[in-house]
Parts: sequence; structure tokens; C-alpha cells
Amino acid sequence: MTKTISILGSTGSIGRQTLEVAEQLGLTVAAVTAHSSVALAEEQARRFRPRLVVMTGEAAAKDLKVRLADTGIKVHGGVSALSTAAALPGVDTVVTAVVGMVGLKPTLAALRERKRVALANKETLVCAGELVMAAAERSGAEIIPVDSEHSAIFQCVQGCTDRGEIRRLVLTCSGGPFYGLAAEEVNRKTREDALRHPNWRMGPKITVDCATLMNKGLEVIEAMRLYRLPLSRVSVVIHRQSIVHSLVEFRDGALLAQLGTPDMRLPIRYAMTYPQRAESRAEPLDLLSCPPLTFAEPDRGTFPCLRLAEVAAAKGGTACAVLNAANEEAVRLFLEDRIGFRDIFDLTARAMTELPVIREPGLQDILEADAAAREAVRKHFSN
Repeated sequence: MTKTISILGSTGSIGRQTLEVAEQLGLTVAAVTAHSSVALAEEQARRFRPRLVVMTGEAAAKDLKVRLADTGIKVHGGVSALSTAAALPGVDTVVTAVVGMVGLKPTLAALRERKRVALANKETLVCAGELVMAAAERSGAEIIPVDSEHSAIFQCVQGCTDRGEIRRLVLTCSGGPFYGLAAEEVNRKTREDALRHPNWRMGPKITVDCATLMNKGLEVIEAMRLYRLPLSRVSVVIHRQSIVHSLVEFRDGALLAQLGTPDMRLPIRYAMTYPQRAESRAEPLDLLSCPPLTFAEPDRGTFPCLRLAEVAAAKGGTACAVLNAANEEAVRLFLEDRIGFRDIFDLTARAMTELPVIREPGLQDILEADAAAREAVRKHFSN
């Protein structure tokens, strides 16, 4: 079981809930990181007394250093300092809850030091899954998924040492706020509409990804990397209630599912305590009062981002890095009210069509593909 943690992205939704779980479990918080939320980072530092606080924004780091001058807590600035927090001596688990490609290098740094990585940063596996899984194998480090769907699969396959026994993974998807609407209506939806997720409270970027179903597409790629399975053995079903978090179908026809309330503290807690389980204060699922459980096929015509992610998954190589980066850039423009909802797909698809795919990329190839995809989206937007 985990004793000492570093949290990369402590001021975000997952990071804040991780601190809550850490406090309940009596864990030592050795390092926290944030981008620019100085006031909240100061509050967390004074409450949990980490050895190190990292602010990736340089101005924010200078401000926080002054604020914490009376504490003896070290404050580092810049994106590169994330790797310092990830590789900090004495830490046994690193929670990667930052958003975007910024999580890749610190994840690799943690794996090199043979630390458990509680992975809540899907871009790491989407863009560089082969590199990350190879790094974990070389060092013997554990990767424990924190996303509710991947945590569910991880729990369902405990004791399954032969991946050949798995017929397919079934990722459940709430369908987001626009489920059941016609494409014409969906394409008119605004930023405020997209941020009204029916079941989960998350950061704005991932909430928009849930509205487009890109989030589920990214999770398909992530599942392929984590469990070394081809696209043909990873499927998606719409499950509006978010009670069944995902399922595994075995070759004998048995289906195992993990059920629970839609509460991210549950998979966070399991990533901290695995292979044990600890008592939780969360309200357990009441089978007698939960709604009927329904399942449906995703509408890839109305929500083409899911199909686009599956195309990238089939291509492999840098196609997944291009997909992720182009989508990130397009979602940023949408959240700034500079493009419409449908434009997220259009801009991402154009970048994927234009940019070449390197089949067996190294780290530099992935970083260059990421940069090229962002530039492609910016170019098409400005035109």
C-alpha cells in the first residue's frame, strides 16, 4: 500500500480529490504541483506540508515562493520541475493528474525511478503508450489506472494472467450532455451546454471531450496500450447511468463488470491501496434504489470524434499524438468561444489528414508530431 505520494496537478478536480483520499488514508504528501492557481496551491501547501511545491507558471512560482517563505517548503518553477516532483526520493506513488502532453516526461521520470504511477493523465498513453509501457517493464514499475473505466477493467482482470483469456474490453460511456439529439441540434450547442455533464463533475477540457465522445475514443486507445490488445478487442457502449464503469468479456462468454456510484474518489483510493482495499467514507451503491441499467450503441455519425479516434488507433504510430494534440488545441478554441462545437471535429480531422504518420516513433518524433498538430489547427483556424 502507498505511504508517500507526489501529486502532479493537485489543484485540479482529480488532484483535489486525491488530497482528500490521502488525508483519509493518512498518507504523506511529499510534493504537489499546479500551473497558476497560487492561492489554492498555498492553501494545500500549508495544510499538507509537502517538501516541494512546483508551479509550472514561472510568475506563479515567484509569487508562491514569497507566500511560503515562512514555511521552509521548497518552491520550484517551470514545466521541467514536474519531473523533479515525480522522481522525488522517498515517494512511492506518483499521481499524474495534469492535463495534456505535459504529463509525459514526468511519468517517464517516475517510471525510471520504479515508482508506482497512479495514472489519471490519458494523453500519456494515448500519445506514447508503447514508450511508457516499455519504460514500466524495464524498471518493474506499476501503472495503476485512475480513470473510472480503466480502474474498472483493472479490477475485473485481477487474477487473469493470460491476456488471451480476454475476448474484449467493454468501455462504458455516459453519452455526455447531448445524447439522443440530432446532429443538427448538437452542432449548434455552446460552451455552456457542453460543460453540463449529466453525471460527473470534471475539468472543462475533459467535460468537452465527453460531449464530443472524444474522451471515449482516447480511452479506447489507452485501453489498447494498457492491456496490449488490438482495436478489434476494445468496444464502447453507451450506459447513461454511469453505474457500470466498464466490463471485461472472457473467451468462455463470462462478463465481469465493476459497479459503483459515479465518485472518482473510489478509483483514486484503489490506486493508492492496491492490492489491498481500505475502508471508504463514500456512500455505497444501493442496488434497490439505483435506476434501471441500460446500454446502447454509440452514434458515430452524430459524434464523429469517436470514429476519428478509432481511425487513429488503427493507424498507430504518431497518428494518436496528432489526434490528441489537434483535439486539445481545438477544444481550447471552443472553450474560448472562438469556434463552434462541430469545428472541434473538423479541425482535428484536417490535422490528421495532412500530417504524416511515423509508425515506430521515438520520444522526439512524438513531441514533434504534437507540435505540428497544434500548429496545423492554429493555421486552419486563422484562415
